[in-house]
Amino acid sequence: MSRILLLFLCCLSFWWVSCQNTPAEKPAEALTDAPFSLPSLGVQSIEPATPDANITVQVNGLGAGTAKLVGISGDQNYIIDTTLVDAGGTLRFQRDPAYPPGFYYIILPDFSNIQLILDANQHFTLSTTAGNLIQAMEIKGSKENELFYSNLRFQQPIDQQLKNLTTAQKNRGAGTPEFDQMKKEIDSLVAARKAHILSFASEYPKAFFTKFKLSGQNPDLTYPKNPDGSVDVALQTFTYREGLWDNVDFSDPRLLRTPVVNNKLMRYIKELTPQMPDSIIFSADRLLAKVANHPEYFKFFANVIPLTYKPGESTLMDAEAVQVHMVKHYFTKEKAFWASEEDLRALQKQSSEMEASLIGKPAPDVQARDVNGVMRSIGEIKSPYVIVFMWNPECSHCREETPKLIEFMKEWKPKGVEVFGISVNTTEPEYKRKVKEYGMTWTNVFDPTNRAIYAKYYVDNTPEIYVLNPERTIIGKNLKVNQIATIIERDMNKRKQ
Repeated sequence: MSRILLLFLCCLSFWWVSCQNTPAEKPAEALTDAPFSLPSLGVQSIEPATPDANITVQVNGLGAGTAKLVGISGDQNYIIDTTLVDAGGTLRFQRDPAYPPGFYYIILPDFSNIQLILDANQHFTLSTTAGNLIQAMEIKGSKENELFYSNLRFQQPIDQQLKNLTTAQKNRGAGTPEFDQMKKEIDSLVAARKAHILSFASEYPKAFFTKFKLSGQNPDLTYPKNPDGSVDVALQTFTYREGLWDNVDFSDPRLLRTPVVNNKLMRYIKELTPQMPDSIIFSADRLLAKVANHPEYFKFFANVIPLTYKPGESTLMDAEAVQVHMVKHYFTKEKAFWASEEDLRALQKQSSEMEASLIGKPAPDVQARDVNGVMRSIGEIKSPYVIVFMWNPECSHCREETPKLIEFMKEWKPKGVEVFGISVNTTEPEYKRKVKEYGMTWTNVFDPTNRAIYAKYYVDNTPEIYVLNPERTIIGKNLKVNQIATIIERDMNKRKQ
């Protein structure tokens, strides 16, 4: 992993470093799609705060074993505490100070789980029965969890009915009487679910549970029209994406310890935003502008977005463009309050160097010695298009892609394409042996000092392929061999227009 990614990970200090990041079963969210709009309520609690935690759970029919209290931070589940369950199914979580407010669940010895909300008051008792955890749940001393389980009990059968109806509807043709009847039933169930949420928003607007449920709601889908009367899908998507955060109270950091915020972020940035660097940057800027005065959310979004598009791991072409933009605009001394000045200087320096190899930038030249010891460079290549192929003799993916590139060049070399191969992280004898074994007839160079590595910060994963046009501008990167022709043909077609 490159230093820039290590620094991103280090700067992501939102995660509780004292917690063990352990995979665990994801909780069911049971969120609806109702539109809501309430004023920002800030951090409020409907019950007096307790300085410590004392949570007793009785699960009738559960045997002895170990229970784990699991919290959520972003997309991470972490074990914050463990306790023993006695033979009668009783367990107790105690801690001083109290646990951070948020959404939690308890993994029981039989691997079922109990969901719960922790807020200011953490002295309460839960009692239920194994195999019927939600419907049998009784709560004493916690209004937040009374509200939560009231909603779960109401929604559980509705969700099952909706699932059954949706499955059955797929087997009916649209427009048939059966299909239309099922749609009416679905709409009725959804309306009931929305009304139930509205009742909490009306009666308990200050409850953390209410804030949690409202934050999960989605905007209504609008249907803007093009001049010809068809739906303007681009505007429809933009409007929906813009409204996605309307019910999230950014003044309340407790929501960051629920599944809602990260789920919305992934939907916002990956599903509702076109997966192109410019579009991702546009959406990122608009979101960060919304939370400019909310430090915890600003920190969370500023870190998670670049981590979502890690160079070498992301399938996005030119993921580095997202990294460069985020570092230049948000990892500054004035804004990145969570990072040290030393780390920020290192990030800014590498971002500046990374920027030189983005798509649309003039391609850096490279000079190194070939298999015969002759100094070669990209600049001396006369073919209109150049493929820069960074590879490693021991790389399994290189063993897959190199023969494909050899076959590709049989067709494309006569069309004005040449390859400049750069062998990285190897020895000179091994590099020469593999060049001969593969039959790589194009220019191949190796520099043991690594000074000549092309785009040197992006070779954590090989092979790495760049495409340069006749002006020696980068027009493609992070490619597979089967994608090269599309990049070159697109550039050729632009020149014909």
